[in-house]
Amino acid sequence: MKAGLRRWLFGRIVTWLIREKEATGPPICDFDQLATEIRPCDVLLVEGRSRVSDVIKAITQSPWTHSALYLGRLREIPDPDLRERIREHYDGDDDDQLVLEALLGHGTIVNPLDKYRQDNLRICRPTGLSRSDIWRVIDFATHHLGCRYDVRQLLDLARFLFPWGILPRRWRSSLFEHNAGGPTRTVCSSLIAAAFSSVHFPILPLVRHDENGAVRLYKRNSRLYTPRDFDYSPYFEIIKHPYYGFQEVAIYRQLPWDREGAIYNDEELELPAAGDYIQDMEETPDPPPLAPEGGNPITR
Repeated sequence: MKAGLRRWLFGRIVTWLIREKEATGPPICDFDQLATEIRPCDVLLVEGRSRVSDVIKAITQSPWTHSALYLGRLREIPDPDLRERIREHYDGDDDDQLVLEALLGHGTIVNPLDKYRQDNLRICRPTGLSRSDIWRVIDFATHHLGCRYDVRQLLDLARFLFPWGILPRRWRSSLFEHNAGGPTRTVCSSLIAAAFSSVHFPILPLVRHDENGAVRLYKRNSRLYTPRDFDYSPYFEIIKHPYYGFQEVAIYRQLPWDREGAIYNDEELELPAAGDYIQDMEETPDPPPLAPEGGNPITR
């Protein structure tokens, strides 16, 4: 009876935490362009809109609250065993673009990339990862499909990242226990970090020099990773897909800016007060041409 009540209460709390708010506006990235350029083994960062996402933002001081591993399309995966393993957890079309992710309330699952069409996204691409290791990373991650979400690890990570706390950050923490929770539980960034670690690809390694000056790298505990670490890592290329590209000089002057002077305060638009001076961009003079030191102005 008590166990059933605990499960019911836990389920209600999880449902409350993961319920997403309506998007306040269109995303700042071009999803169609991102979907065209994303590659297998890219890490997809997501700016979530749920209550638990708000907590993660506050703890990590980063807008990125979730990470997923891009798998590609089923029909493009060369290994038939890997294809079949993914198919056991996804019954959609073979042409769907797929991501692997660990979600609170769902565990480790496969979802279509299109699920995130309305979200702010960023691609983190592992630099120089070989084609064979790309599929080894994906293979490692897919062996965890069906694992439950490790709620305790999420709570311990929150306690560890807080700059202060009532209890010592390491006291009874699952983050520093060997194989804590066994192989049946995980969270999003930890699973992806462990997958890259399995092929010795660095994310944020500890760098040390020995007495002879030789460099030695130490792998970081995969349970300590959060989505922001893939954004911060020097070993991942950051790929952004804005709605408007700046391939031409001063093309930003042709963007469809509002001409009434409204300012966005992160929550709502605020119109200028009566009498405020608003300069029309068409009246803004072009800046003078750049000139190299000791030379003539550069013109185009």
